[in-house]
Amino acid sequence: MTTKFQITTSFLMTIVSISVSDAQTAYIGNYDDGTITVIDVATNAITDSILLPSNPFGVTVSPDGTKVYFTNFDDSVRVITTENNKIEATIGVGIRPQGIAVSPDGSQLYVACSSSDIVSIINTTSNIVSNNIKVGNTPIGVCITPDGTKVYVTNYGSNTVSVINTATNLVSATINVDTRPFGIAVSPDGSQVYVINFTNNIVRVINTFSDTVSDSIKIGTIHYGGIAISPDGSKLYVTNTYDFPYSISVVNIATNKLSATIRVGSRPIAISVSPDGMKVYVTNNVENTVSVINTLNNTVSATINVGNNPAAFGNFISKYSKMTSGLISPNTESTNISIYPNPTSSEFTICSPFNNYKVIITDLMNHVVFNQYVTGKNSKLKLEKNGFFFVHIKTNKGTYTQKLIVNQ
Repeated sequence: MTTKFQITTSFLMTIVSISVSDAQTAYIGNYDDGTITVIDVATNAITDSILLPSNPFGVTVSPDGTKVYFTNFDDSVRVITTENNKIEATIGVGIRPQGIAVSPDGSQLYVACSSSDIVSIINTTSNIVSNNIKVGNTPIGVCITPDGTKVYVTNYGSNTVSVINTATNLVSATINVDTRPFGIAVSPDGSQVYVINFTNNIVRVINTFSDTVSDSIKIGTIHYGGIAISPDGSKLYVTNTYDFPYSISVVNIATNKLSATIRVGSRPIAISVSPDGMKVYVTNNVENTVSVINTLNNTVSATINVGNNPAAFGNFISKYSKMTSGLISPNTESTNISIYPNPTSSEFTICSPFNNYKVIITDLMNHVVFNQYVTGKNSKLKLEKNGFFFVHIKTNKGTYTQKLIVNQ
Protein backbone atom coordinates (compact mmCIF):
# COMPACT_ATOMS: atom_id res chain seq x y z
CA MET A 1 0.00 0.00 0.00
CA THR A 2 1.33 3.44 -0.90
CA THR A 3 -0.29 6.69 0.23
CA LYS A 4 0.93 10.14 -0.76
CA PHE A 5 -0.31 13.54 0.28
CA GLN A 6 0.69 17.17 0.03
CA ILE A 7 0.44 19.89 2.65
CA THR A 8 0.76 23.61 1.83
CA THR A 9 1.17 26.12 4.67
CA SER A 10 0.15 29.76 4.61
CA PHE A 11 3.66 30.79 5.61
CA LEU A 12 5.80 28.74 3.28
CA MET A 13 4.95 26.85 0.11
CA THR A 14 6.29 23.42 1.04
CA ILE A 15 5.54 20.08 -0.56
CA VAL A 16 5.55 17.12 1.79
CA SER A 17 5.51 13.67 0.22
CA ILE A 18 5.05 10.77 2.58
CA SER A 19 5.02 7.20 1.35
CA VAL A 20 3.78 4.35 3.51
CA SER A 21 4.71 0.90 2.23
CA ASP A 22 3.44 -2.32 3.78
CA ALA A 23 5.67 -5.36 3.48
CA GLN A 24 4.39 -8.81 4.43
CA THR A 25 7.31 -11.06 5.26
CA ALA A 26 7.45 -14.70 6.36
CA TYR A 27 10.14 -15.81 8.82
CA ILE A 28 10.66 -19.58 8.62
CA GLY A 29 12.73 -21.11 11.42
CA ASN A 30 14.75 -24.10 10.18
CA TYR A 31 15.35 -26.22 13.25
CA ASP A 32 18.21 -28.44 12.02
CA ASP A 33 20.08 -25.61 10.27
CA GLY A 34 19.79 -23.06 13.04
CA THR A 35 18.69 -20.56 10.39
CA ILE A 36 15.71 -18.39 9.50
CA THR A 37 14.61 -18.13 5.89
CA VAL A 38 13.07 -14.75 5.09
CA ILE A 39 10.42 -14.72 2.35
CA ASP A 40 8.67 -11.81 0.64
CA VAL A 41 5.02 -12.84 0.81
CA ALA A 42 4.03 -10.71 -2.20
CA THR A 43 6.47 -12.47 -4.55
CA ASN A 44 7.26 -15.71 -2.62
CA ALA A 45 10.94 -14.86 -3.16
CA ILE A 46 13.60 -15.60 -0.53
CA THR A 47 15.14 -12.28 0.42
CA ASP A 48 17.46 -13.16 3.32
CA SER A 49 18.78 -15.86 5.62
CA ILE A 50 19.51 -15.26 9.29
CA LEU A 51 22.00 -17.47 11.15
CA LEU A 52 21.17 -18.29 14.77
CA PRO A 53 23.44 -19.81 17.41
CA SER A 54 20.81 -22.45 18.22
CA ASN A 55 17.73 -24.29 16.92
CA PRO A 56 14.63 -22.08 16.38
CA PHE A 57 11.18 -23.47 17.04
CA GLY A 58 8.43 -21.13 18.28
CA VAL A 59 7.80 -17.72 16.75
CA THR A 60 5.60 -14.65 17.12
CA VAL A 61 5.51 -11.20 15.53
CA SER A 62 5.02 -7.87 17.32
CA PRO A 63 1.70 -6.14 16.57
CA ASP A 64 3.43 -3.34 14.66
CA GLY A 65 5.50 -5.85 12.66
CA THR A 66 8.86 -4.39 13.65
CA LYS A 67 10.05 -7.36 15.74
CA VAL A 68 10.06 -11.14 15.34
CA TYR A 69 10.65 -13.31 18.40
CA PHE A 70 11.97 -16.90 18.13
CA THR A 71 12.29 -19.48 20.90
CA ASN A 72 15.50 -21.50 20.76
CA PHE A 73 16.45 -24.78 22.36
CA ASP A 74 19.45 -23.20 24.05
CA ASP A 75 16.83 -21.89 26.51
CA SER A 76 16.54 -18.45 25.01
CA VAL A 77 14.37 -16.09 22.99
CA ARG A 78 16.01 -14.14 20.19
CA VAL A 79 14.69 -10.77 19.08
CA ILE A 80 14.99 -9.91 15.38
CA THR A 81 14.44 -6.42 13.98
CA THR A 82 12.45 -6.74 10.75
CA GLU A 83 13.80 -3.54 9.22
CA ASN A 84 17.30 -5.03 8.86
CA ASN A 85 16.79 -8.71 9.87
CA LYS A 86 19.44 -8.41 12.58
CA ILE A 87 19.42 -10.13 15.98
CA GLU A 88 18.78 -7.35 18.47
CA ALA A 89 18.81 -9.30 21.73
CA THR A 90 19.06 -12.76 23.31
CA ILE A 91 16.90 -13.34 26.39
CA GLY A 92 17.38 -16.30 28.72
CA VAL A 93 14.18 -18.10 29.76
CA GLY A 94 13.19 -21.48 31.22
CA ILE A 95 14.27 -24.88 29.91
CA ARG A 96 13.34 -25.87 26.34
CA PRO A 97 11.05 -22.99 25.33
CA GLN A 98 8.54 -23.84 22.59
CA GLY A 99 5.40 -21.76 21.99
CA ILE A 100 5.52 -17.98 22.27
CA ALA A 101 2.96 -15.18 21.93
CA VAL A 102 3.03 -11.40 22.25
CA SER A 103 0.40 -9.28 24.00
CA PRO A 104 -1.88 -7.12 21.81
CA ASP A 105 -0.12 -3.94 22.91
CA GLY A 106 3.29 -5.47 22.21
CA SER A 107 4.56 -4.93 25.74
CA GLN A 108 4.79 -8.54 26.98
CA LEU A 109 5.95 -11.90 25.64
CA TYR A 110 4.61 -15.17 27.04
CA VAL A 111 6.92 -18.16 26.54
CA ALA A 112 5.98 -21.79 27.23
CA CYS A 113 9.05 -23.49 28.71
CA SER A 114 8.25 -27.17 28.26
CA SER A 115 10.88 -28.71 30.52
CA SER A 116 10.42 -26.17 33.32
CA ASP A 117 6.59 -26.36 33.41
CA ILE A 118 6.44 -22.57 33.46
CA VAL A 119 5.45 -19.64 31.30
CA SER A 120 8.12 -16.94 31.29
CA ILE A 121 6.93 -13.35 30.87
CA ILE A 122 9.29 -10.97 29.09
CA ASN A 123 9.05 -7.18 29.15
CA THR A 124 9.68 -6.21 25.52
CA THR A 125 10.99 -2.76 26.42
CA SER A 126 13.75 -4.03 28.69
CA ASN A 127 14.02 -7.55 27.16
CA ILE A 128 14.09 -8.93 30.72
CA VAL A 129 12.03 -11.77 32.23
CA SER A 130 9.67 -10.13 34.69
CA ASN A 131 7.84 -13.22 35.97
CA ASN A 132 7.61 -17.00 35.74
CA ILE A 133 4.19 -18.63 36.13
CA LYS A 134 3.79 -22.29 37.09
CA VAL A 135 1.38 -24.12 34.75
CA GLY A 136 0.77 -27.79 33.90
CA ASN A 137 3.26 -30.39 32.72
CA THR A 138 5.14 -29.74 29.47
CA PRO A 139 3.54 -26.51 28.24
CA ILE A 140 3.75 -26.19 24.44
CA GLY A 141 1.33 -23.77 22.77
CA VAL A 142 0.40 -20.22 23.79
CA CYS A 143 -2.24 -17.74 22.65
CA ILE A 144 -3.58 -14.46 24.05
CA THR A 145 -7.07 -13.01 23.81
CA PRO A 146 -7.33 -9.81 21.71
CA ASP A 147 -8.15 -7.74 24.78
CA GLY A 148 -4.97 -8.99 26.44
CA THR A 149 -6.70 -10.19 29.61
CA LYS A 150 -6.12 -13.95 29.28
CA VAL A 151 -3.33 -16.26 28.16
CA TYR A 152 -4.17 -19.85 27.19
CA VAL A 153 -1.45 -22.52 27.41
CA THR A 154 -1.60 -26.14 26.24
CA ASN A 155 -0.06 -28.56 28.76
CA TYR A 156 1.07 -31.52 26.66
CA GLY A 157 1.95 -33.66 29.68
CA SER A 158 -1.15 -32.85 31.76
CA ASN A 159 -3.85 -33.07 29.07
CA THR A 160 -5.04 -29.61 30.13
CA VAL A 161 -5.12 -25.97 29.14
CA SER A 162 -4.05 -23.38 31.71
CA VAL A 163 -5.72 -19.97 31.71
CA ILE A 164 -3.57 -17.11 33.00
CA ASN A 165 -5.12 -13.86 34.21
CA THR A 166 -2.70 -11.19 32.92
CA ALA A 167 -3.77 -8.67 35.58
CA THR A 168 -2.63 -10.95 38.40
CA ASN A 169 -0.26 -13.33 36.54
CA LEU A 170 -2.05 -16.23 38.23
CA VAL A 171 -3.66 -19.33 36.74
CA SER A 172 -7.39 -18.60 36.93
CA ALA A 173 -8.65 -21.88 35.42
CA THR A 174 -7.48 -25.30 34.29
CA ILE A 175 -9.46 -26.93 31.47
CA ASN A 176 -9.38 -30.66 30.77
CA VAL A 177 -8.97 -31.49 27.09
CA ASP A 178 -7.86 -34.52 25.07
CA THR A 179 -4.55 -36.35 25.30
CA ARG A 180 -1.44 -34.28 24.61
CA PRO A 181 -2.79 -30.87 23.56
CA PHE A 182 -0.40 -29.10 21.21
CA GLY A 183 -1.32 -26.13 18.99
CA ILE A 184 -3.74 -23.42 20.11
CA ALA A 185 -5.32 -20.31 18.59
CA VAL A 186 -7.88 -17.68 19.56
CA SER A 187 -10.59 -16.18 17.37
CA PRO A 188 -10.23 -12.49 16.40
CA ASP A 189 -13.23 -11.55 18.54
CA GLY A 190 -11.76 -13.39 21.52
CA SER A 191 -14.82 -15.55 22.14
CA GLN A 192 -13.36 -18.95 21.19
CA VAL A 193 -10.06 -20.78 21.66
CA TYR A 194 -9.24 -23.78 19.45
CA VAL A 195 -7.04 -26.61 20.74
CA ILE A 196 -5.55 -29.48 18.75
CA ASN A 197 -4.30 -32.71 20.25
CA PHE A 198 -1.49 -35.12 19.41
CA THR A 199 -3.40 -38.38 19.54
CA ASN A 200 -6.71 -37.81 17.75
CA ASN A 201 -8.40 -35.94 14.93
CA ILE A 202 -10.48 -33.62 17.09
CA VAL A 203 -10.21 -29.87 17.60
CA ARG A 204 -11.71 -28.82 20.92
CA VAL A 205 -13.42 -25.43 21.13
CA ILE A 206 -13.17 -23.49 24.39
CA ASN A 207 -15.66 -20.77 25.27
CA THR A 208 -13.53 -17.98 26.74
CA PHE A 209 -16.38 -16.54 28.81
CA SER A 210 -16.94 -19.75 30.77
CA ASP A 211 -13.52 -21.37 30.11
CA THR A 212 -15.18 -24.66 29.29
CA VAL A 213 -15.10 -26.92 26.22
CA SER A 214 -18.16 -25.97 24.17
CA ASP A 215 -17.73 -27.92 20.92
CA SER A 216 -15.62 -30.46 19.01
CA ILE A 217 -14.60 -30.45 15.35
CA LYS A 218 -13.57 -33.63 13.57
CA ILE A 219 -10.84 -33.20 10.95
CA GLY A 220 -7.77 -35.13 9.69
CA THR A 221 -5.03 -36.77 11.77
CA ILE A 222 -3.37 -33.89 13.60
CA HIS A 223 -0.43 -35.01 15.77
CA TYR A 224 2.22 -32.21 15.85
CA GLY A 225 -0.25 -29.78 14.39
CA GLY A 226 -0.09 -26.07 13.87
CA ILE A 227 -3.25 -23.99 13.86
CA ALA A 228 -4.12 -20.54 12.50
CA ILE A 229 -7.23 -18.42 11.97
CA SER A 230 -7.97 -16.06 9.07
CA PRO A 231 -7.90 -12.34 9.97
CA ASP A 232 -11.65 -12.02 9.40
CA GLY A 233 -12.33 -14.94 11.75
CA SER A 234 -14.17 -17.02 9.17
CA LYS A 235 -11.74 -19.91 8.66
CA LEU A 236 -9.62 -22.19 10.80
CA TYR A 237 -6.55 -23.84 9.25
CA VAL A 238 -5.00 -26.96 10.83
CA THR A 239 -1.99 -29.01 9.73
CA ASN A 240 -2.47 -32.80 9.66
CA THR A 241 1.09 -33.94 10.30
CA TYR A 242 0.59 -37.69 9.79
CA ASP A 243 -2.51 -37.75 7.62
CA PHE A 244 -1.33 -39.34 4.35
CA PRO A 245 -1.65 -37.87 1.80
CA TYR A 246 -0.41 -34.94 3.84
CA SER A 247 -2.93 -32.18 4.12
CA ILE A 248 -4.38 -29.04 5.67
CA SER A 249 -7.90 -29.00 7.08
CA VAL A 250 -10.02 -25.89 6.56
CA VAL A 251 -12.87 -25.33 9.01
CA ASN A 252 -15.81 -22.96 8.59
CA ILE A 253 -15.86 -21.21 11.95
CA ALA A 254 -19.49 -20.15 11.63
CA THR A 255 -20.56 -23.81 11.63
CA ASN A 256 -17.46 -25.46 13.14
CA LYS A 257 -17.56 -27.91 10.23
CA LEU A 258 -14.80 -29.12 7.93
CA SER A 259 -15.14 -27.22 4.63
CA ALA A 260 -12.04 -28.30 2.67
CA THR A 261 -8.93 -30.47 2.73
CA ILE A 262 -5.83 -29.24 0.89
CA ARG A 263 -2.89 -31.50 -0.02
CA VAL A 264 0.54 -30.10 0.84
CA GLY A 265 4.09 -31.42 1.33
CA SER A 266 5.37 -34.12 3.68
CA ARG A 267 4.75 -33.69 7.41
CA PRO A 268 3.21 -30.21 7.60
CA ILE A 269 3.77 -28.71 11.04
CA ALA A 270 3.58 -24.92 11.26
CA ILE A 271 1.00 -22.71 9.61
CA SER A 272 0.37 -18.97 9.38
CA VAL A 273 -2.06 -16.73 7.49
CA SER A 274 -0.88 -13.54 5.79
CA PRO A 275 -2.22 -10.32 7.36
CA ASP A 276 -4.36 -9.63 4.28
CA GLY A 277 -5.84 -13.14 4.48
CA MET A 278 -4.94 -13.98 0.88
CA LYS A 279 -2.27 -16.62 1.54
CA VAL A 280 -1.59 -19.44 3.99
CA TYR A 281 2.00 -20.58 4.50
CA VAL A 282 2.67 -24.16 5.64
CA THR A 283 6.05 -25.61 6.64
CA ASN A 284 6.66 -29.16 5.39
CA ASN A 285 8.99 -30.79 7.87
CA VAL A 286 10.34 -33.70 5.77
CA GLU A 287 10.50 -32.02 2.36
CA ASN A 288 12.21 -28.86 3.67
CA THR A 289 9.69 -26.73 1.82
CA VAL A 290 6.91 -24.24 2.40
CA SER A 291 3.57 -24.67 0.65
CA VAL A 292 1.74 -21.45 -0.25
CA ILE A 293 -2.04 -21.77 -0.35
CA ASN A 294 -4.31 -19.39 -2.24
CA THR A 295 -7.22 -18.84 0.15
CA LEU A 296 -9.65 -17.87 -2.62
CA ASN A 297 -9.61 -21.33 -4.22
CA ASN A 298 -7.90 -23.47 -1.52
CA THR A 299 -5.13 -24.64 -3.84
CA VAL A 300 -1.32 -24.66 -3.48
CA SER A 301 -0.05 -21.82 -5.65
CA ALA A 302 3.68 -22.20 -4.92
CA THR A 303 6.26 -24.38 -3.18
CA ILE A 304 9.35 -22.71 -1.70
CA ASN A 305 12.57 -24.54 -0.79
CA VAL A 306 13.85 -23.54 2.65
CA GLY A 307 16.28 -24.97 5.21
CA ASN A 308 16.32 -28.33 6.99
CA ASN A 309 13.41 -29.25 9.24
CA PRO A 310 11.35 -26.04 9.01
CA ALA A 311 9.27 -25.55 12.15
CA ALA A 312 8.17 -21.93 12.83
CA PHE A 313 5.53 -22.93 15.40
CA GLY A 314 3.28 -19.89 15.77
CA ASN A 315 2.58 -16.72 13.79
CA PHE A 316 5.59 -16.20 11.51
CA ILE A 317 4.31 -13.59 9.04
CA SER A 318 5.10 -9.95 9.76
CA LYS A 319 3.42 -6.88 8.31
CA TYR A 320 5.85 -3.99 8.54
CA SER A 321 4.84 -0.44 7.57
CA LYS A 322 7.77 1.78 6.66
CA MET A 323 7.36 5.51 6.14
CA THR A 324 9.68 7.57 3.99
CA SER A 325 9.31 11.26 3.30
CA GLY A 326 10.61 14.08 1.21
CA LEU A 327 11.23 17.60 2.45
CA ILE A 328 9.31 18.31 5.65
CA SER A 329 8.93 21.91 6.76
CA PRO A 330 8.80 22.65 10.49
CA ASN A 331 6.08 25.19 9.64
CA THR A 332 3.54 22.65 8.38
CA GLU A 333 0.21 22.71 10.18
CA SER A 334 0.36 18.96 10.68
CA THR A 335 3.02 19.42 13.34
CA ASN A 336 0.34 21.10 15.47
CA ILE A 337 -1.94 18.05 15.44
CA SER A 338 -1.76 15.85 18.53
CA ILE A 339 -3.66 12.86 19.89
CA TYR A 340 -3.86 12.26 23.62
CA PRO A 341 -3.83 10.26 25.78
CA ASN A 342 -1.88 7.74 23.75
CA PRO A 343 -2.00 4.89 24.75
CA THR A 344 -5.63 5.21 25.82
CA SER A 345 -8.22 2.95 27.44
CA SER A 346 -10.83 4.00 24.82
CA GLU A 347 -11.42 7.79 24.83
CA PHE A 348 -8.96 10.20 23.24
CA THR A 349 -8.82 13.81 22.06
CA ILE A 350 -7.59 15.12 18.72
CA CYS A 351 -6.16 18.62 19.09
CA SER A 352 -5.93 20.29 15.66
CA PRO A 353 -5.71 23.75 14.06
CA PHE A 354 -8.53 22.67 11.72
CA ASN A 355 -12.23 23.17 12.52
CA ASN A 356 -13.60 20.55 10.14
CA TYR A 357 -12.01 17.30 9.06
CA LYS A 358 -12.64 13.62 8.59
CA VAL A 359 -11.23 10.94 10.88
CA ILE A 360 -10.63 7.44 9.51
CA ILE A 361 -9.13 4.82 11.82
CA THR A 362 -7.70 1.58 10.44
CA ASP A 363 -6.29 -1.47 12.19
CA LEU A 364 -3.06 -3.30 11.33
CA MET A 365 -4.91 -5.30 8.67
CA ASN A 366 -5.95 -1.99 7.02
CA HIS A 367 -9.60 -2.59 7.98
CA VAL A 368 -11.58 0.61 8.65
CA VAL A 369 -12.90 0.56 12.23
CA PHE A 370 -13.97 4.23 12.49
CA ASN A 371 -15.07 6.72 9.82
CA GLN A 372 -16.60 10.05 10.81
CA TYR A 373 -16.55 13.81 10.11
CA VAL A 374 -15.78 15.92 13.17
CA THR A 375 -15.93 19.63 13.98
CA GLY A 376 -13.97 21.66 16.49
CA LYS A 377 -10.30 22.05 17.21
CA ASN A 378 -10.52 19.71 20.21
CA SER A 379 -12.52 16.62 19.31
CA LYS A 380 -13.17 13.87 21.85
CA LEU A 381 -13.61 10.43 20.29
CA LYS A 382 -13.92 6.87 21.54
CA LEU A 383 -12.68 3.55 20.17
CA GLU A 384 -13.85 0.43 22.01
CA LYS A 385 -11.41 -2.04 20.46
CA ASN A 386 -8.04 -3.08 21.80
CA GLY A 387 -4.91 -3.01 19.67
CA PHE A 388 -2.70 -0.86 17.44
CA PHE A 389 -4.46 1.53 15.04
CA PHE A 390 -3.67 4.27 12.54
CA VAL A 391 -5.62 7.52 12.86
CA HIS A 392 -5.89 9.30 9.49
CA ILE A 393 -6.99 12.95 9.79
CA LYS A 394 -8.15 14.19 6.37
CA THR A 395 -8.28 17.99 5.97
CA ASN A 396 -8.46 20.39 3.03
CA LYS A 397 -4.68 20.71 3.32
CA GLY A 398 -3.93 16.99 3.16
CA THR A 399 -3.84 13.95 5.45
CA TYR A 400 -2.08 13.47 8.77
CA THR A 401 -1.56 9.97 10.17
CA GLN A 402 -0.57 8.88 13.67
CA LYS A 403 -0.45 5.57 15.48
CA LEU A 404 -2.92 5.03 18.34
CA ILE A 405 -2.73 2.31 21.00
CA VAL A 406 -5.92 1.24 22.75
CA ASN A 407 -5.52 -0.93 25.84
CA GLN A 408 -8.77 -1.29 27.77
